[in-house]
Parts: sequence; structure tokens; C-alpha cells
Amino acid sequence: MKTAILTSISLALLVSGPYAFAQQASDTVAPERATGFTAAKRVETKRYMVAAANPLAAEAGRDVIAKGGNAIDALIAVQTVLGLVEPQSSGLGGGSFLVYYDAAAGKLTTFDGRETAPMEATPKLFLDAQGQPLKFMDAVVGGRSVGTPGTVKLMETIHRRYGKLAWGTLFQRAQTLASDGFQVSPRLASLVAAEGDRLKKYDGPRTYFFDASGAPLKAGTVLKNPDYAATLKAIALGGADAFYKGPIAEAIVKTVREAAGNPGVLSLTDLANYKVREREPVCFNYRALDVCGMGPPSSGAIAVSQILGLAENFDLKALGPQNPESWRIIGDAQRLAFADRERYVADTDFQPGPIKGLLKKDYLSQRSHMLDGQKALSQDAIRAGEPTWDHALLFGRDAAIELPSTSHIVIVDADGNVASMTTTIENGFGSRLMTNGFLLNNELTDFSFKTHDGPLAVANRVEPGKRPRSSMAPTIVMKDGKPVLAVGSPGGSQIIGYVAQALIAYVDWGMPVEQIVAQPHLINRFGIYEVEAGTEAEKLTDGLKGLGYEVRPVEMNSGLQAIEIGPNGLAGSADPRREGIATGE
Repeated sequence: MKTAILTSISLALLVSGPYAFAQQASDTVAPERATGFTAAKRVETKRYMVAAANPLAAEAGRDVIAKGGNAIDALIAVQTVLGLVEPQSSGLGGGSFLVYYDAAAGKLTTFDGRETAPMEATPKLFLDAQGQPLKFMDAVVGGRSVGTPGTVKLMETIHRRYGKLAWGTLFQRAQTLASDGFQVSPRLASLVAAEGDRLKKYDGPRTYFFDASGAPLKAGTVLKNPDYAATLKAIALGGADAFYKGPIAEAIVKTVREAAGNPGVLSLTDLANYKVREREPVCFNYRALDVCGMGPPSSGAIAVSQILGLAENFDLKALGPQNPESWRIIGDAQRLAFADRERYVADTDFQPGPIKGLLKKDYLSQRSHMLDGQKALSQDAIRAGEPTWDHALLFGRDAAIELPSTSHIVIVDADGNVASMTTTIENGFGSRLMTNGFLLNNELTDFSFKTHDGPLAVANRVEPGKRPRSSMAPTIVMKDGKPVLAVGSPGGSQIIGYVAQALIAYVDWGMPVEQIVAQPHLINRFGIYEVEAGTEAEKLTDGLKGLGYEVRPVEMNSGLQAIEIGPNGLAGSADPRREGIATGE
């Protein structure tokens, strides 16, 4: 059978129409993102599809399904290859959130493989001797920021529940690539070069990502990682226990606790006791579709749902994507959602939150009246609402920082199972610590550095065993109980805006998948309207300023992957800002 592959580096005009953004001509595509507007291609298949941020990873997942595997088997193959070829974004040393549709059971569920704070962590972990929050990068680089990794345990948990092929076979592609070598991609080479001395601080990354003279790896260099191959072999033979106990676990703990200048407190007990949580999905009905995603400790599905719920009271379809008025509504909806997010959302295993109240239609309808005007909301007007509570508690405002990184995977198999997983080591290159061939996360910096906002405790403060709040928003859209779209993106706290915009484009503006992943971004989280630099989004600047916004062009490195499930097959696309492809049969 013919295999379809979607590449994301061609430059072409976006399909014309009432919602089209014209491409700015360019002869080349920079490794990190496109100059101007790079249009994604559409791929259509009949039976199955995999979309991921690197061709080697997507092809590994495709080949697993071709050999009789399912979406979960493919997910493991994709993740293990991504951890090798895109190590700065995700890997064995990080965590993941999975939204999964089990076609046989007709059930949607989610799995929380988020990292946890070590049991020796205290709320003062990110405060200096004077009790003031550390500078962000001072906290990131080193062992202090490393949480208990969850991705390996997540892979084993879901394979035991749903997998078809033998566990050990799913690591073979990544093992081979690690042993024989793979070509360093332009994006990885550019990120290593940009990271520079910070990545050289510790021996592991310095030896791996730079040559003997100290020069960063160049694109096209064949890079081998025998340590990673050995780690994968151990996990293939011994399961997750080979990672969470024994020599690999001991090496992780030693690397964290002996990190020069900034040691951490991760222990063997933390690793041995790590557990994946299966949780109910957070679903919100938007214009007759059920948008379902990951609940706490992720804020993703809640914030995306709130943005949709606030915007639902306006005719975005009639306004269209080139109208500043559409972006006034969407932008201020984002600001209101972020105000609720910073006060109320945290790990509900530790802190009860008004999750149901935040998503009630009457609450969002009431909040949406704030958007009835003709100008941007003043900063003073942006404050958390008062949703109904299951428990009477009040929390202070958060001060957590999330920088863009991470990766997203979407898979639909021949049986109709659907996986949408966002996976991360948090900041690019994580803690900049490396052991056994993989980088360790800096996920603990997703906690609020401050513990209190005046007299009020911050919900997302550090506590032993707690999972830091995330913005990851893996999403499956359902219609009449069946999946019709799987989508998600990396990008730190910008993930919420990327996914919400993709869903509005899909539902309200009728854009096909290749356009929802490639459209220029406009995001307003905290009052400044960020428009994607070098794209047609900048043409909305004067209109937005006229509405009262401060506007700033910024680079936006989303990595949206999307697959639409229709009656005649599948249609998918990968964000052209990265190196991903969609592929299937």
C-alpha cells in the first residue's frame, strides 16, 4: 500500500478564502521557525496516522502500527525516538499527559505522568537566604529543579492496559538509532548553538552536544548515543523498574544531588514510589462539540474551556479571523481565564479547587458580559472570578513561570483508538543535567516560587510529593460520543492560547487541519497582546492598538499536531514551525 508522508518545510500560499492569511514570500525556512508564513501540507489516509515533531519519530510510530500495533504501542516508539532526536523537548527524564480514546470501550480517559516534587522538598525550595524568589534560570540549571520523572512509568502503565505488541519490541527503533547514529537536525543544531555556555556547565551535555574544541554540533552530524541505547535496552528487558530502581535510578539521584552549585533533593525513595494517576477528562461543550482534555494538575483543559465558554456568547464566525474585534473577544477571554488559572488551579490531590464552578455555563456567561464593550479591558478589570466551590478556601495569586519547550504527539490507529499526548522536560534542555544518555527535567520550576500572596497561601506552591501546575493541553474533540479531532501543542503557558485558537479556527472559522496548525498566532495572557512576528498577524497591530491594547511582535514557536477523524478516513498536519510530519496509511 502507498504510504503518505506530510512534510512541513514547503512554502506555499495558504488556501485562499475569507479566513486566509497570505504568506510572506521566503526562499528558506530557518531551523527554529519559518520566516513569514510557512504553510503546512495536508495528508489524508484511510486507516491510521501518526503526527509528531520529528520525521524519525513519526515514522517509528507508523511502522509499529503497520506491524500490527495500536496507538499505545506506536506512542511508546514515538516517545523513545523523540527523546533521542529531540532531546531538548521531552524524554525519559521528563513527564507527560495523555488523553486517550479507547474505541472498543467507547471511553475517553486521561493519564497523568507529571513529575512530582521530592519528599525532601519544602515550600522554600526556590527562595534565597533572604526569603526572596530566586531568579528563574538560577533555579532551573542544576539539580534543584528536577522532579521525579513520570514518562517511563506512564508508558508502562498504558502498555499494560492497552498495548498489543510485546513491550521490548517497541524500543528497537530508538535503540538502533542511538547505537548506529542519527543526523542532527537543523533545529537541534540551532538550539544547541543558542544555548551555548549554559549547556556546557555540566559534563554530560558538554561532552554530548559539543565537539572536543567546544564547538556546538552542526546540522547533519551523525550523532551516536550508546548510553541511551543501553538505557532503552534495560527498560525493554526489565520494564519501568529498570529505570526507577537499580543503577539507572542511582545515577539519576547522584547526578541531581551532586550538581555543582545547585544540588537537588531527589531520592531513590521518590523514584521507587512514583505512580501514574488515571483521571477523568475535563470536557466542555462548545457549539455542540465536546472538547475534552487534561484536568489538574494541568490547567490546560480548564483554561481552554473557559476561553471557549467566554467566546461562545459572540458570533466569531461572522466576525472572522481578520477582524480585530474577534481578537478583542479572544484576547480578553484569555486574560480572564489566566486570572482564574493563577488563583485557583493546582494539583487537586493536594489543593481542592473550584473546577466544576470554573466551567459552569452560567459562571462563564456572567463573566462574558465583561467582554460586551468595544475596547480592551483595563488591567484593573482583569481579576479572578468567584466560581462556586465544593470546599470553602481562598488562594493567593500565583507567580509561576513557564517557558516554551515540550513536544506533542497525536495518533489514530486502524481500530479507531486515539491518543493525544503532550510530553516535556519543561524548559529547553531541562535542568541541563544528563545521565544515562538522557536529559533531566526542570519541572519543579513550574511551581510558584513564592509561597504566599500577602496572607493567602498560593495553591501552586511547592509541597513534598505534589505535582506542579502545567499548561499542557492535549485535546480530543468529540461529537455524539465519537472523536472527530485530536490536537495539542508545546509552548509553555502559550500552549493554552495555541490550542484555543486552533479550536476556534476549526469550529468557528471552518479551517482544515493544515490551516489550524499553521495560522499566525495572537495571544494575550497578561495584558500585552503578543502577535507572531513576521506573519500576517502583525497587520492586526494597528487595529488592536485602536482597541486599547499594548501590542508586541514576538517569536512564537508552537508545535501543533492535529488529526481529523472523518467518515471517509483521516486528515492530518504538523506545525511548520518545527520539523514534524504526519504519516500513515
